[in-house]
This record gives sequence, structure tokens and C-alpha cells, in this order.
Amino acid sequence: MFHRFCFCLGLWRLVGGLDYYYYQVLEGKSVTLSSDLTELKNDEQIHWWIGNKDTVIAEINVTANRFSVFDDVLDGRFRDRLKLDNKTGSLTITNTRSEDAGVYELQTNQISRAVILKVSDEMRVWAEQSVTLSSGVSELKNDDQIQWRFGNEDILIAEINKQTNRFSVFDDVLGGRFRDRLKLDKKTGSLTITDTTVEHAGVYKLQTNNEINTVKQTVRAFKEVSVTMGNSVTLSSGVTEMMDDDQIQWKFGEDWWFSSEYTLIAEVNITQIKFSVFDKVLFGRFSDRLKLDIKTGSLTITNTTVEYKGDYKLQTNYIDFTFRLIVCDEILVMEGDSVTLNSDLTKLNKYDQIEWRFGDEDTLIAEIYKQNNRFSVFDDVLDGRFRDRLKLDNKTGSLTITDTRTEHAGVYELRFDYVRKRSFILTVGSVHCCGPTEAVIRLVLSALVGMATVIIVLYDIRSRRAEQDQAHIHASQT
Repeated sequence: MFHRFCFCLGLWRLVGGLDYYYYQVLEGKSVTLSSDLTELKNDEQIHWWIGNKDTVIAEINVTANRFSVFDDVLDGRFRDRLKLDNKTGSLTITNTRSEDAGVYELQTNQISRAVILKVSDEMRVWAEQSVTLSSGVSELKNDDQIQWRFGNEDILIAEINKQTNRFSVFDDVLGGRFRDRLKLDKKTGSLTITDTTVEHAGVYKLQTNNEINTVKQTVRAFKEVSVTMGNSVTLSSGVTEMMDDDQIQWKFGEDWWFSSEYTLIAEVNITQIKFSVFDKVLFGRFSDRLKLDIKTGSLTITNTTVEYKGDYKLQTNYIDFTFRLIVCDEILVMEGDSVTLNSDLTKLNKYDQIEWRFGDEDTLIAEIYKQNNRFSVFDDVLDGRFRDRLKLDNKTGSLTITDTRTEHAGVYELRFDYVRKRSFILTVGSVHCCGPTEAVIRLVLSALVGMATVIIVLYDIRSRRAEQDQAHIHASQT
């Protein structure tokens, strides 16, 4: 579900019993964090917090007719920039700044919701989704004229002349890359691009009667890639052979939503015949682990560890593509045994929130909300396959699965404060083994033991026969 605001994109998801949204807003614009209520009830109470219920910034008590914003908290960060909708309880932040980014929480009589807000100086949207570029006006006037232009060459892609009632999109320009994807709002002049692809990334200019506004919209194609710890993984550039003027950069970032900080780790410049890997950055995290394909520009990471999980941004002359790399711990356990998936935490803090999820459908099987002292396992999901088998460590958040069965094999994910922290691939077998190498060793050892047993038995039979023959000869002589 997408909520369109002035240069804002919101994504709705469901996390167990808790709703949460991703919002993105351009710095300096306003964003409304929706309560999804159409009208407040007589007994409604609403709280808006920032920082996992750390600081209350707005409050509604309908019974007491109290509608309050606390914009002087946090050293006045929000001063004169918070507005409550007295009808719905939604919260608007005006003139957004980078410091407004973070986690907000909404608590009403009926729902709890977390909102992750990203404040950026550029627009980003996942591929295949829609994005609306706002004209910044609520309603066009009779003499308004609007033009939307794209790219360095200022190609006209949409135009409005309110006086002649002309609303036009030119979606066949640039080889038809916008064909059937452009929609104009006849009331506001805002432009929507549907089913976006990487070729729609670039600079969009809005020209009104007397003003030109530049909107930089980066369409970020996104793909998840998984690798088992210790193995190698190749992130493809998507090209079979580089052209003479190609330039490629690979950058690494650990948290896309809260940080726009990316570190350059590899670069290709065909014009200068330069192929470089920067594996000493980030305190040598990638030391001797990066390899560039000089034909395609694809990047290979060898001998992966959990510290390599994160977002890898591929930037070329034309595209902006992001791979989210998931590095999985591989755990093997014998059927009937117990196994513990470690959170790697030594102690839970007051506001920690932890989720354990299982399988391709990300089924929630356990969660912790430390502030409410809530430790929950959902062992009846998936037809009860985990029933009476899940145990949470109240100190560390680690998860134990007892009496394992083959149906418990699969991918487990630990999410810490809504961000993926660790992934595990659990294999359940009838014998303990940690991989094909050990399996072969065990088979060889079993064969050797079997052969030794046969040799001992044969030796024993021959020894007994020899004893019997000696006894027979001795008796004959007597």
C-alpha cells in the first residue's frame, strides 16, 4: 500500500500484531504519519512517540478534549513543526530535516504501529512500483501552465495548459521508455510514474508559470541475494560485455533506511582502463575478498562472513541497482535433538524489540518487546509444526527448538528493531554431519571399520580352524 505525499513514499507491512510503515520524504518537505483512522471516537486516546516509545511528541485524549504536541522535547528539535489532525489523530511534520529520520510509534485504543521515516535529499523507489512527483499545489488555477521534463536534455514528458484544458503525456519519447507509465493529476498537476524500472532514474524538472523546480528521482532496483557463510557470491552487473565508455562503481552500506552513507569498494573505468578494488576500507573488512570481472564488471566476494551482510549499490552510466546480501549461518542437527539459534546478544536493553521468522513466507514464530516485558512464541502457526518446541531466552533473545523434525529445516531470520540482524539455514538429518566433506569422511571410516570387522572375523575363523586341525592331528598321532 502506498501513501502519496509531497515527495513522499510510504510502504505498509505487517509484523506480527504490529503494523509498521516505511516513509520517505525529501528534506524540507512535509510528511504526514497516518493513524489510518477516519474519525476519533469519544473515548479515543492517542500517543505518538519517537525512538521506541522513548519520547512522547504528541498526545490526544478525546474525553478530556486535549490535543497536545510536545515540540520542545529533544532540545526543541521539532519546534513549530508538529501538527495533529483533530479529526483523525494523524501527525504531520513540516519542513523536515535529516535529524527527523528514525522510528516513530503510534498507540491508539485499537492499534500499535511503528513508522520508519527516512529523510533524504533525493527520491528513491523500488523498481516495479509507482512514485508520484508532486507539483506542490493543492489545486490548479485557470491560467496555470505546467511542464514536466526529464534528463540532462530536458525532454518534455508531460504538459498541462489549464486555460485550454489540455492535459498531455508524451510517453513515446526516449524510445518509449515511459510508454503507458505516465499519469497526470488534473486537479494538482502532479505526475505519477507507474511500474518503474532502472531506466526511469534521473533528474525530473517541474516548470510552472514562472518557476522551475528540480526533482531528483532515483529509481533503485532492488534484489535480495543469499549466501551461506564461508562461500563465495557474485553480484552481477547485468551486462555481458562492457562498452568503451562504461564506468562502474560498487559501494557498500550496512543500513539503507537510516544511513545514506555508502563506501566505495570497487570501480571500473574502461576509458582509463582502470579496474580497482578498495578492500582496505572499513578497517580492512574486505581484505583479499573482492574480485572484479574485467569483462562484465561483476563483483565477487569470497569467503563470506556475517559482517558482509548489507546493501551493495551498483552504479553505472545509466542505472542504480541495489543488492541486499544475506549471509546465513549453516547449522546441522540430528533429528530429535535440540538446537539454539544465537542472537549474539549478551543482554537485552530496555527498548529492544526482537522477532524470529521462519521460511519463505517470513512467518513470525517468536517475538520480544522488552519494554512491555513481553516474550511470546507462536508455536501454533504453520499447522502447529513448532507446537511445544520453541523456547526464548529472556536474557539474550536466543531461540531454542527442541525435539527437531525434518519439517523444521529451513531459513530462520532474526530481526532486531525491525532490521534483519542474522539469518540461519537449519538442516535436520538422521545423522550428525556438518557438510559433504565430513559425510564422505564418515562413510570412508564406516567402510574401513566394516572391512576391519570382516578381517577380524575371517582371522578368527581361520585361527579356530587351525586349532581344530592341530587338535585333530594330535589325536591321530595318539
